[in-house]
Amino acid sequence: MENSNVKSILIIGMAGGLAKITAQLIVKKYPNAKIIGVDSRDITESIETKNIQYWKMRYTRGNFEKLFRDEEFDIVYHLGRMSHADNSALATLEQRLDLNLMGTKRILDLSLKFHIKKVIILSTYHVYGALSDNPVFINEDQPLRASIKYPELRDVVEMDQIATNWMWKNQGEIETLVLRPSTIVGPQINNTMTRYLVSPHSPVCSDYNPMFQFIHEFDMAKILLRSLEELPTGIYNISSDECISLKSAKSTLNCPIIPVPSFVLSAGLKLLSASPWRFPSYLLEYIKFACITDNSLIKMHLGKNLFRYNTKEALLLSKLD
Repeated sequence: MENSNVKSILIIGMAGGLAKITAQLIVKKYPNAKIIGVDSRDITESIETKNIQYWKMRYTRGNFEKLFRDEEFDIVYHLGRMSHADNSALATLEQRLDLNLMGTKRILDLSLKFHIKKVIILSTYHVYGALSDNPVFINEDQPLRASIKYPELRDVVEMDQIATNWMWKNQGEIETLVLRPSTIVGPQINNTMTRYLVSPHSPVCSDYNPMFQFIHEFDMAKILLRSLEELPTGIYNISSDECISLKSAKSTLNCPIIPVPSFVLSAGLKLLSASPWRFPSYLLEYIKFACITDNSLIKMHLGKNLFRYNTKEALLLSKLD
């Protein structure tokens, strides 16, 4: 898609740090494009530029459809999934299902109705699930098994399935991408795994030490930008070639390693959930079993040198204020 064809862009989930970084990169690449960022949450620390407007609204309301009708968007970035990192009472399973599932369905249907040229949807590698029988490298064709053991991940899996089913059904009419990144880290990222890594009180399993892949927030935003022109319709794992063990990642961040047997952690999950930061039960599986994704497909389109920052640099930069 050429620069001249990109005139109006909608970014959903604009309150998030990744969306703000992506918006800044888009402004540099497409200086004549108008960007509207929307979110159901309050948007703080807004970017001061004439190219970007901010709207607070729910994605299931009538004014959201009016926004599509009035602005005639070319591109839609759906980065607005409500995550399990939200500690507030609002982040109930029912509300996540409403926002993540019904909201996503409405966004996709409006994109088709108003002839959007391309939709880019941010999913997560969590959809594959952390299970003891995972293959060494998980490709995009593997089944999504995250909710088999933990129903609280149902919204994550079903949102991805809604997006991918819709993508293939409408591939002749609209370009659609579903991106499944590994753990994104950075000073503007507040996901569950990042909070776990930087917390000096977070335990690790003494009997497990799984491998992880990490992506710096800038590198992920750069891929979101490149996706606009360089990726065709499809599902893409976004991950680095480098892997690092959980305990090495904690050591890199100079965070203490508190080894606890996994059976003790499992029994103490209710107590941990009441701690200053939330320890969701599904996270126990991800600090026991590896969920390493294959990045061959994304490298086929974007080249081998996907990232500016290596794994240790990404982790160290995640602690910057």
